Amino acid sequence: MIRFFSVTLPAVFFFCFFLLLSNSCTGQALPRRIALDPYKLSTEIDTARGWRRGGTSSFNFSQVSLSNWAAGGQSSLSLLGIGNAYAHFRGEKHTFAAAFDLVYGLLKAGPAKIRKSDDRLEMNVRYARQYSEKWSYATQVNVKTQLTPTKSNEIRDSLTSRFFAPAYILASAGWEYKPVDFVSVLLSPATGKFTIVNSQKLADYGAFGVQGARRTADGRLIAGTGKQFRSEVGAYVNARLAKTILPNISYQTRLELFSNYFHNPQNVDVYWTNLINCKVNKFISANVATILMYDDDIPVPIGDGTSGEKGRRIQFKETLGIGFTYRFGAEPK
Repeated sequence: MIRFFSVTLPAVFFFCFFLLLSNSCTGQALPRRIALDPYKLSTEIDTARGWRRGGTSSFNFSQVSLSNWAAGGQSSLSLLGIGNAYAHFRGEKHTFAAAFDLVYGLLKAGPAKIRKSDDRLEMNVRYARQYSEKWSYATQVNVKTQLTPTKSNEIRDSLTSRFFAPAYILASAGWEYKPVDFVSVLLSPATGKFTIVNSQKLADYGAFGVQGARRTADGRLIAGTGKQFRSEVGAYVNARLAKTILPNISYQTRLELFSNYFHNPQNVDVYWTNLINCKVNKFISANVATILMYDDDIPVPIGDGTSGEKGRRIQFKETLGIGFTYRFGAEPK
């Protein structure tokens, strides 16, 4: 807990200071009605009939250079790119939404080689048919993975993940409750969760919850016997909120809960994202994003990871970005 606050609070304090500064720099207001897409920096929503397409791209850059600095430290260089593309269709009773989100970051600290600091790829498709003022029948398919390989810092050339290793696919059918424009809750009693590990080496070690390889009598792994696919069936809840909280500041949050009917249903998988976005002017923006995850089937390294010990833990990531943002596609009317 102490470590969590030591990482997060400096970023929050700095971001609050930046928000106070930005309020005095611009009088531009964001649209009152905003979208419900994950990681979506563009906050417009289509309220008219027909198609609306667009997206955003944001690039955040930071650099530190030290020379004969008595207090110590390391020179560093970092770059974070965030991209989103979306397509919405709204009919009299039918709605369709597709979103593609990408986050990729690079970091170079001191003499070390360039390494990844972030790598997320997410695709989401949802169809809904309204049957009352606040309720709709809805189906959704969500895919989460990454783009490039990740290697361990402790063991040279040791692969820990790569494209579609893992990939998490959720296919849901149920009801969507939308009491107001900026709140949406998907309730699905019939959801399939599929985990793909597109690496036989990782599958043999039972990474990301798949069944590991069989072992010989003396405990050695039998290469090639690990499962690269795992399927689960359970209940799923997806709650989303997106709202303008100040004239140029928007807040988005999404909470996903999944319970496996046939394996420890009391151990609920959690995926919770938050995004605060501040628009300074047409091209400059700042944002704070957090991700909290818990999956009982995925053990993570304990401590600094050097001991090799793993256990069930809450995973948390926080990023602060200030940089250039470009929007494309239709603007709200």
